Amino acid sequence: MERSTEEENSPAPTTEETEPTGPEKREKPKKSTKPWIRRTRRIALAAVLLLLVPLLTAETALRINYTGDPKAGTRTRDKDALWLGHAWVDGRKTDADVTALAERLADTGIRDLYVHAGPLEHNGTLPKSAYPKARWLITAVHRKLPGVRVQAWLGDEIAPEKPDAMHLERSATRAAVVASTRQVVAAGFDGVHFDLEPLHSGDRNYLALLDALRPATPLLSVAAHQIDPLPAFHSFWGTVTGHPKWWSQEYFGQVARRVDQIAVMSYDTMQPLESLYGGYVAQQTSLAIEVTPAGTDLLMGLPFFHENRFGHRARAETVPAAVRGVRLGLSRTDADRANFGVALYVDFAATEDDWTSYRKDWVRTP
Repeated sequence: MERSTEEENSPAPTTEETEPTGPEKREKPKKSTKPWIRRTRRIALAAVLLLLVPLLTAETALRINYTGDPKAGTRTRDKDALWLGHAWVDGRKTDADVTALAERLADTGIRDLYVHAGPLEHNGTLPKSAYPKARWLITAVHRKLPGVRVQAWLGDEIAPEKPDAMHLERSATRAAVVASTRQVVAAGFDGVHFDLEPLHSGDRNYLALLDALRPATPLLSVAAHQIDPLPAFHSFWGTVTGHPKWWSQEYFGQVARRVDQIAVMSYDTMQPLESLYGGYVAQQTSLAIEVTPAGTDLLMGLPFFHENRFGHRARAETVPAAVRGVRLGLSRTDADRANFGVALYVDFAATEDDWTSYRKDWVRTP
């Protein structure tokens, strides 16, 4: 490249101006990193390690938790459940559908059907127009599946995390929920299954609601959040994300003592691998058994759906991994527990592989 005119016309540098070369050349001193930058980097590294090390330790423990062989006999106790969509009570289903359902459930361990009859209004009320075909369904199920109970599945979003939602701190709202419960029991349902989310650990208003519901229904069932995988993890997660997803083990026990049946939503776990998910379910099973009274039915949720989103990876959260995890946790904690089962979520998203795995891995007897 040709030199510019300015370069050509510039005077040659004098000896004094010429930069020394060879051995005489000195390196310019490097500017040192400012102290505050070094401190910031150290703090950032420490924060990453503070989060990463416990996480890696916990994930390693889950992988180990997935090893070993379940004990013989850790299979269905004929107290399993299935969540059913709203189509079963709004007029979309027919007698042929009930017949097909009866054939599907024959010789399985399913005793309870949670039929979506809501959602509840934010003020706790429930319009009867939400479940116009309930009586037909209940009669048909009782005829074709003797011994299977049909429960009204009622739910809603809960404040304060969801401000435009149900406020359980309002006594009038809790009273309305109790009245709605009596209403669906009068319609013929064998019990009521509540799924109120997101419920924060320690919520006393929810416990007050459960106490009020006991005399309103012959069978009180609830869907429960997962239990802290690490001590006080719900507090840490709530501070970081604003959504304390987990319950403390103590609070889980407080809920379990107030109901006839508690079903853990042991899916949407953020686990990336089958082995980690299965180990997580094994851990959740043990934690739940430890604080659930022997007289309360404890059910562990199985993922009969296949979404890929934050918190749920379909390739990781599989039915075989969940069932193996359930059996391992049951084996290690109380292999002979009678009031125990699994709950399948949800009928309209299930595949034939899901049903095959449930039958082969959980229902089958040795």
